[in-house]
Amino acid sequence: MTVRVRRIYEPPEPEDGVRVLVDRLWPRGVSKDAARVDEWPKGLTPSTELRRWFHAGEGSYDEFRRRYETELAAPDAAGLLDGLRETAGRGTVTLLTASKTPQESHASVLAELLTH
Repeated sequence: MTVRVRRIYEPPEPEDGVRVLVDRLWPRGVSKDAARVDEWPKGLTPSTELRRWFHAGEGSYDEFRRRYETELAAPDAAGLLDGLRETAGRGTVTLLTASKTPQESHASVLAELLTH
């Protein structure tokens, strides 16, 4: 199982496998054709409240992670996560985000959950 995290602004690569956008909003300046997104499970994205809280600098990444994992435990999100885990079990999955720091974003939390 290979799960990659990349910025959506980087050009697609053959090694990407299934490309999954994990942001709630479509990224600015990226056409849908150029992005080559295979899946866009909006139910896996952090809630608007959590996203705003984190981007306002009100809490640490560790606290964001804890809150986001709690959101992912809800039945709808957990089902989507299980589906994505099944997809990853069949081949490479690349999680795409517009985050400037993907290593400290919801995408990295998802990648860890998918591989553990």
